[in-house]
Amino acid sequence: MVWNSRQKRTKSAAFSAVALTAALLLTACGGGDSDDGGATAAPTAEADLVPASLVGLQIEGVEVEAWSSAPFGALRLWDNGTAWSQIEPSKGDFQWKNLDGALANAKSKGMDDILMVLGTTPTWAASKKTTPVYPPYPGANSAPANMADWDNWVRAVVTRYKGQISSYEIWNEANLKQFFNGTPAQMAEMTKRAYDIIKAGDPEATIVSASPALRLQSAFDRFFSAYLTELAKLDWPIDVLALHTYPKADGDPVARGKLIAMAKEAVTAAGAPADLPVWDTELNYGLAGPGVLPKQRITGLKAAGWVVRTYIDNLRYGIERSYWYIWTQKPYALLGIQAYPGSPAEQGFFAVDNWVIGSSFEGCTEDGNTVTCNFTRAGQKSIVAWANTGTAPFTAPEGSTLVCDPAAKCSQVPAGSALTLTEVPVRIYLQA
Repeated sequence: MVWNSRQKRTKSAAFSAVALTAALLLTACGGGDSDDGGATAAPTAEADLVPASLVGLQIEGVEVEAWSSAPFGALRLWDNGTAWSQIEPSKGDFQWKNLDGALANAKSKGMDDILMVLGTTPTWAASKKTTPVYPPYPGANSAPANMADWDNWVRAVVTRYKGQISSYEIWNEANLKQFFNGTPAQMAEMTKRAYDIIKAGDPEATIVSASPALRLQSAFDRFFSAYLTELAKLDWPIDVLALHTYPKADGDPVARGKLIAMAKEAVTAAGAPADLPVWDTELNYGLAGPGVLPKQRITGLKAAGWVVRTYIDNLRYGIERSYWYIWTQKPYALLGIQAYPGSPAEQGFFAVDNWVIGSSFEGCTEDGNTVTCNFTRAGQKSIVAWANTGTAPFTAPEGSTLVCDPAAKCSQVPAGSALTLTEVPVRIYLQA
């Protein structure tokens, strides 16, 4: 049976819709009834607690038993030798070793939320054997010359891995020529073909659109709206819409929020279903570019704080999950925020796990330069607060007892205490 995407959404679609609605209402209403202007909503049901899948990772070497020391709830397979061009180097010759290894590793760790990227095209199947491309196989960024080859590939994957791979992302950064040089209409056709094949073979699997990179305005404008228009013609053959929210090299979480708003405007203009979840399937900060912008290094407690802000921002903006790029075992030159054992980013992931996951999210308020977000976890109420940029004065609200940073450094903070917020969030514990 082929499911219509308007009828079948992921189980957490309702959570995404609630989070987005709450964010919009708080923005419109401008605050609530707490002393510091933070707005709260009625307690949510247990089913609406923030799920572990909010935090996704890509892991370098996951196919050879590498794993993260930081907590996370969803795994994306990319840069693991699991692309089409790497698995089927010649027609009908499937080299499953890396994908088998990644899935066996994940299963041994109790991880069953697996997102696989279906692209890129093998040289033998490519309509244009261009170079240079990524992965470095001629024509990897090409649409297939014969769509039947794409069909056969998708069918082979879903037949072999039904029940093991939970989600399929059609393509990586399809608006960038190095990853895809075909047309939006071709990508939409590939999306529809994959949707029909996967749903026939594994109806419970989630189909995620091709992802666009948002940081290059011209590439975004050229591709994304046209791709959405083509998907609309095909009755939205996706369960989830993907984005990649890397800001420019000098961008911060505020800049990321603006990119998300830009993408959502395009989605709304295209008439996408209102309940369509959005996943951010790849992000980091400080990557060089566009143009001559040099790489930025975000280090220390600031790096931990930006990790925390990213995932709380997801709740504010209605992004159901984000997959951080990339967990490594040692520094990785490309990235502005490094995530490896003992890194500040690792502390950030632990803070998200302790502050956010398993909590009821009760809304955020942005008052000038100050952001405050309200949570309840196992009966413990808390506020997470930060300055969007620079610093901001803040008064500890009624009931305040303790304030902690993402590195778990805590101190007492009586109600009425004057605090100076920075770009690094703090958690303020409140008495019941």
